[in-house]
Amino acid sequence: MSDVKTDFVEGFGGAKLALHTMGDTGGRPLVLLHGLFSSAEVNWIKFGNAKILADAGFEVFMPDLRAHGQSDAPHDADAYPSDVLVRDLKAVIGSLGLSEYDLGGFSLGARTAVRGVLAGLAPQRLVLGGMGLTGLSGWAKRSAHFVDAIDRFGTIERGDKAFVAQAFMKSMKIDRVAARLLLGSVDDTAPDAIAQVTMPTLCVCGADDRDNGSAQDLAAALPQGTYAEVPGNHMSSVTFKDLGRAIAGFLG
Repeated sequence: MSDVKTDFVEGFGGAKLALHTMGDTGGRPLVLLHGLFSSAEVNWIKFGNAKILADAGFEVFMPDLRAHGQSDAPHDADAYPSDVLVRDLKAVIGSLGLSEYDLGGFSLGARTAVRGVLAGLAPQRLVLGGMGLTGLSGWAKRSAHFVDAIDRFGTIERGDKAFVAQAFMKSMKIDRVAARLLLGSVDDTAPDAIAQVTMPTLCVCGADDRDNGSAQDLAAALPQGTYAEVPGNHMSSVTFKDLGRAIAGFLG
C-alpha cells in the first residue's frame, strides 16, 4: 500500500484536525470526508480505496472530522456551532492552498460536502457516497437515532435498532460527549437547495444501502448527477474496492 502521511491542521476554534495524505505530490487534489463514528482510516484507507485513487493519479487528502479519529474532540459546546464541519473543511482546504480540486464524502462526509458547496466551496467535481435525497433533508430524524444510541449506550441489546450504532461506537472508541455535541451542529439541507450543486456529481451507493434514502433520487435531482451502484450496505460498502474503482472511473 502507498504510504500514508499524517499531519495536523487547525480547524474552527483552533481544534487540531488530523489530515492523512496518500499519493504523489502534484497529483490532482482530491479531498475525501469520512462518515459518522468512522475515520479516514476505516472509510478510505484500510480497505484499499484510497490506494486505488492514489494509483489513479490523485493526491488524496483525508481529514479526520472533529470528534473522530485522531482529531480533537472538545467538550465545550461553543466548539460546535452550526455547520462546524463545513468551517473545518474550509480550513483544511485553505491550509492546503487548493484552488482546483475534487471533493467527496461518505454519509456524514457527503452531507458535509454538500453543505460546503452551498456555503461557497467550488470543487470541480463532487462525489457523494452512501447518501440519498431524504438523507440530506431529513437529518433531524437521522440525528435523533444516533443521539438515542449515545444516550442509551451500554444498555442497548441485540435486535434493538440502535444496536449497530452502539457496536460501531464501541469499536471506534468514540468520545460520546463530543459526538453528541457534533450531532447538534449538523443542519438539514432543503430539497430545493440541491439545484445549487451544479458541478458534475457522482452519487455512489451500496446496492443494499437505504440508510439515507435513494441515491438514484439524489442523482436525478442534481443538475449534473450520475448514479453508480456498488456492493454492500451502509456499513459494508466501504469495504469493497468497487467503491474506489467507481470514484476513480467517474473522476477519470
